[in-house]
Amino acid sequence: MTEAPIRAVGPKGFRSAELGWPELERIPHPPRRVPLLGDVVGVNRRTPLQDSLRYARQLGPVFRRKAFGKEFVFVWGAREAADFADESRFAKHVGLGIANLRPVAGDGLFTAYNHEPNWQLAHDVLAPGFSREAMAGYHPMMLDVARRLTEHWDRAAETGHSVDVPGDMTKLTLETIARTGFGHDFGSFERSRPHPFVTAMIGTLTYAQRLNTVPFPLAPLLLRSASRRNAADIAHLNRTVDELVRARRATGGGDGDLLDRMLETAHPETGERLAPENVRRQVITFLVAGHETTSGALSFALHYLSRHPEAAARARAEVDRVWGDTAEPAYEQVARLRYLRRVLDESLRLWPTAPAFAREAREDTVLAGEHPMRRGAWALVLTPMLHRDPEVWGPDAERFDPDRFDAGAVRSRAPHTFKPFGTGARACIGRQFALHEATLVLGLLLRRYELRPDPAYRLRVTERLTLMPEGLRLHPERRTPVREAASELRCPVPGAGD
Repeated sequence: MTEAPIRAVGPKGFRSAELGWPELERIPHPPRRVPLLGDVVGVNRRTPLQDSLRYARQLGPVFRRKAFGKEFVFVWGAREAADFADESRFAKHVGLGIANLRPVAGDGLFTAYNHEPNWQLAHDVLAPGFSREAMAGYHPMMLDVARRLTEHWDRAAETGHSVDVPGDMTKLTLETIARTGFGHDFGSFERSRPHPFVTAMIGTLTYAQRLNTVPFPLAPLLLRSASRRNAADIAHLNRTVDELVRARRATGGGDGDLLDRMLETAHPETGERLAPENVRRQVITFLVAGHETTSGALSFALHYLSRHPEAAARARAEVDRVWGDTAEPAYEQVARLRYLRRVLDESLRLWPTAPAFAREAREDTVLAGEHPMRRGAWALVLTPMLHRDPEVWGPDAERFDPDRFDAGAVRSRAPHTFKPFGTGARACIGRQFALHEATLVLGLLLRRYELRPDPAYRLRVTERLTLMPEGLRLHPERRTPVREAASELRCPVPGAGD
């Protein structure tokens, strides 16, 4: 799983598009551009991604936006996205909100610049932690955390109360990555309010988003109080992780989990180890990225399952058939839930919780044979629009349809048209972990509950670098256990035998 290191592709820092796109004037931009301010008419600083999706529909697969003197290029066409996937010509670009997270995550896997060596070192050291063998070892811990979730939902079902889906999925995924990766328990389900780590994490993500909405020279003035809160949030994240690492060093081992690998494992070829400061940054990266995106994916999937009872019934029937009356599924049984995995993929298609990724040119090149780019020029790929390209997904691309991901449909589509985990050498290292966890949890919830939506609810999406359904609540209703249902099916008339 070792890739060749990506060499540096130019200086770090923001590069406005006019510096890297020689024919920028050919790329359309929104109407009513205002001098100095740019394309700010009609935008909402709380929903920059959704504003960009609206412009994407108007302006086409390559467009630009200007804000406070800085020009940005956005891409969502399938042809252009496939070209950006060429690792010989393009690499990850750390920009916009991602760079704003560097004060807390530094050169962690997600936020490192390509020329920084620690991302490749950490990737090579940690990749075995996501092998099939390692994943099978995490499975019992995932089940244990899911049990705490269902106990909470059982109480809601007994009393007829609804559940806070995004809040509960955040508790679940935080506890899962903390337990499996670092042997730590935040006690999220025993708390009436979010754990302070979650509050601090959301604060840092929100602040990183806000930094993109104000002119850089004015940020210290306009965000003075927010900056102080962000500094306190970062300090809390650092203290939490430092204590976690101290506790591990004191106990002397955690059965080879991710933290053990960070502290004890040397690079298989160079013998190099992660420095203590980088260990902290990697732990924060995994705790934040390892639960924030998965909780969003689960929340969107539960929303669509509650609104599409035919899909829920089909997925539930598959769970009942594949898992039978076993009390808890084995690791191998999760991968056999093929239709439920399609439900998850279709939810990630419509609302990929990491909604964009940036790519930059390694050398002077031409994007998709049409747009010249200088070395270091970059663009932001809008994943939700790539996943809605009608040339790939058809005229009904806005419709929820898990069968878009049956084997035949997947084979018929061009590559690089479904990118919820990014692309290339810097794509999400924990992809299989997230997919296994999400499929397992959805299967457990479908087997145990009918999911009743609030008829008045309309999907609203909140943005804090990642995406999450806002205000989503469901009413879980306990189902008849599979064992009892099977018994009733075999023997519908008392005394009549099987």
